[in-house]
Amino acid sequence: MSAGRTARDRARTELTREIKDEARRQLADGGAGRLSLRAVARSLGMVSSALYRYYPSRDDLLTALIIDAYNALGAAAEQADDGPTPLARWHSACAAVRGWALANRYEYELIYGSPVPGYRAPQDTVAPAARVALVLIGIAAEAGVPDSELPPVVHAQSEAVRAVLPDDLPPGALARILLAWTQLFGMISFELFGQLVGSADPADEFFGYAVGRMAEFVGLTDRG
Repeated sequence: MSAGRTARDRARTELTREIKDEARRQLADGGAGRLSLRAVARSLGMVSSALYRYYPSRDDLLTALIIDAYNALGAAAEQADDGPTPLARWHSACAAVRGWALANRYEYELIYGSPVPGYRAPQDTVAPAARVALVLIGIAAEAGVPDSELPPVVHAQSEAVRAVLPDDLPPGALARILLAWTQLFGMISFELFGQLVGSADPADEFFGYAVGRMAEFVGLTDRG
């Protein structure tokens, strides 16, 4: 009985992987808005009713792909969070985020591109989406970056975020990290979607320069 269940589990895991892989191919071909469970089933030689046992709706499949993409991106940043100083770790983590995005354009588009019409991301996506930000926050927390004054509303927002974080940063430092986080992904999106053509293309040197200036803004230094 145990061996039979294990074999079934392996078969289910393998088919789940094949479904996701085919769905990612569809993302590359037509974007998330055109993802179709019927088309995925047809490509895999399955009847639609069989695929529905794995993903009851298109949105369920999209959610699985989104969570996978966020987790893969987060893992890339976490694995790159290494270096002799906080500044070195910051540069390494940011470069890893960019490297993942350039190597996985269509998955990046899924999580940071235009919203998918009719799709509303569930709460399950929140924790995976926060992994990159938590890496940056962890670097800043270990570096002991200083506080700064904030407008009242921004201060209240930062305090609300602090309440759910594993690392303790003063509100001004956290606000600067959040700003750098948005700058990081804005810069990557500009590069990936062709907005830097004619200005900072190729973007390698510009990216490194910008990441360094963001680190200065956050309060990171070369000190160990």
